[in-house]
Amino acid sequence: MQHQAYQPVLPCVNKYLQYRWDKNCYEMHRNKLEEERVSRIERENQMLIDKMAHIKQTTGGVNCRNDYVKKSLGSEKRLQELLHITKENQRILQRLSTCRPHHSVQVWREQWLKNLELMENIGRYPRLYTAQRSSLPPISADRH
Repeated sequence: MQHQAYQPVLPCVNKYLQYRWDKNCYEMHRNKLEEERVSRIERENQMLIDKMAHIKQTTGGVNCRNDYVKKSLGSEKRLQELLHITKENQRILQRLSTCRPHHSVQVWREQWLKNLELMENIGRYPRLYTAQRSSLPPISADRH
């Protein structure tokens, strides 16, 4: 009675026959899948048996030695670039350490005191810049 509720994909003359044919095809497909699954399991089992037999025939020890030497393809170029950058940095450091400053601390101090005086003159309320002036450390003559 299942064939009466069966809706075939393709148009057919007899639903019952089409149902039987489709059911038969489906069963063949399922059997094929089961056979493939069984054959895959048997193949894996055979591989395991072979591995176990190999272990039994040998000592069964594990060889963990790795004689491979790690080698980078661009290591020489990177090393040359590093040397070049190091030399250039040393030259820049030498130039910086030999050059004299362009600015004078004494001139900066005089400008700051002048700015304080101007701020006092243009400010709405008087400030105590004289206290700030006295708190500034004296400038030594050896600094430029």
